[in-house]
Amino acid sequence: MSRHNAVNGCKLVAVLLLWLGSSAADKHTSRAHAAEHQEHTTHSSVGLEDVALVIQSQRNSYHARRAGQRKEEILQQAAQLRQGVPVVLLLHELSEYEGDWSILPVLPHLYANYGQSASWFFFIEEETRVTLPALLQVLHRYQAQKEWFLGKHLHDNEASIIHHYAFSEDPGSFSYPDPAAGWALSTPLLQRLTERIQYEHLKSDFTIDLEHEIALYIWEEGAGPKLTAVPEFCTERRENCATTFTTYLPNCGDPVSKKDVFVAVKTCQNFHSDRVPVVKATWEKDAEFLEFYSDVTDASIPTISLGVPNTERGHCGKTFAILRRFLSKAVPKADWLLIVDDDTLISLPRLRRLLRCYDPKEAVSLGERYGYGLIQNGYSYTTGGGGMVLSRAAVSRLISSGCSCYSDDAPDDMVLGRCFTSLGVPITHSPLFHQARPDDYSETLISLQQAISFHKHWNIDPVAVYKHWLQDTHPRDEL
Repeated sequence: MSRHNAVNGCKLVAVLLLWLGSSAADKHTSRAHAAEHQEHTTHSSVGLEDVALVIQSQRNSYHARRAGQRKEEILQQAAQLRQGVPVVLLLHELSEYEGDWSILPVLPHLYANYGQSASWFFFIEEETRVTLPALLQVLHRYQAQKEWFLGKHLHDNEASIIHHYAFSEDPGSFSYPDPAAGWALSTPLLQRLTERIQYEHLKSDFTIDLEHEIALYIWEEGAGPKLTAVPEFCTERRENCATTFTTYLPNCGDPVSKKDVFVAVKTCQNFHSDRVPVVKATWEKDAEFLEFYSDVTDASIPTISLGVPNTERGHCGKTFAILRRFLSKAVPKADWLLIVDDDTLISLPRLRRLLRCYDPKEAVSLGERYGYGLIQNGYSYTTGGGGMVLSRAAVSRLISSGCSCYSDDAPDDMVLGRCFTSLGVPITHSPLFHQARPDDYSETLISLQQAISFHKHWNIDPVAVYKHWLQDTHPRDEL
């Protein structure tokens, strides 16, 4: 009833009815808000025994050792607290399948073995430090019986090629977790993901940017939960943090010598006049041994022709010729081989710092790791544009195996990955290598890194990018 329609003696009745209706509506709204508040604040009892921590470890000996140290630190912390013992798992130990790093293939295993005992699954990097009491306080806020996806928000500043230009109209509208801060799944969500994985094919055969693709899979075009931001999941130390992060560029001692790294730059005649000058203006000066490999010999650069015709794509024939040359007496003997494109921008001083962590006598394939068909027992590979780093032991093992290109224009990085997978050589990942430009990554993410490489010159000033992102203002003493 409306006061404008009420007449004579009905006016008072109308006013009373309106007042009563409004009061009821207010009470209903108040109850709804209270219920919503309760949903997010109802405390469920969470103990350490309810948490499974998964350290995203790698098979390389250095990374396996660091992950083992992190596991021991967590268990020692739990013993001091005397509040139960969490399950602490090393990802690379969960199965023999190397593709478990892409997370989705291993979710059914996690649910089958720990889903009945754990309420939460928390994923961290090898260098992520966890404060267990603070972590329990965070998880205490969320009902473990519901589907939760928790983490520190990252988002794209502009549509990105590495995310297949998803959400191009509003790139900031979709969030994905910062792996360094850790991210969590409630068991009900893990159960549903496990069921999907067992009957549903992925839309893409490629794994390119892991955390973004996991977030997309969980979101399920709006049918699943979005990432819930947790301010206590941190990368920089501050008050009340449940996690903090150190660095992706650890201090393992003095950098390896310049003489220990041989640099191979792939180019062709078409790019001698524009890409090669960028290399010479930026990072070439930091190399002791560097050769440009082209389809023609050009003494002014100089370039070396390996007798392999230029191809529009792939360059597998050229790369395998480089591998054979690296093992020959035609070049100085070095522990490490770096293969890059002519439009790769790289910090060799930072690379040499990183290489101190690895044993060159071990078969090492290092760079930015991608995957192909990993949900169906596929293989991993190091992306070529970001730079492929191979130990001499890895090159020797590859060449002696007889593994080769199926054509000169086959994708060299994928062929190498397939070969190393067949040989049982793990692909070792470092997020400091980048297949794309700085603008294609979350600014929050890369601003906290000491990046080693970026790739591509289009729509950027490559020299300016090098100076801003890769050139150290106060470089350490060179060896």
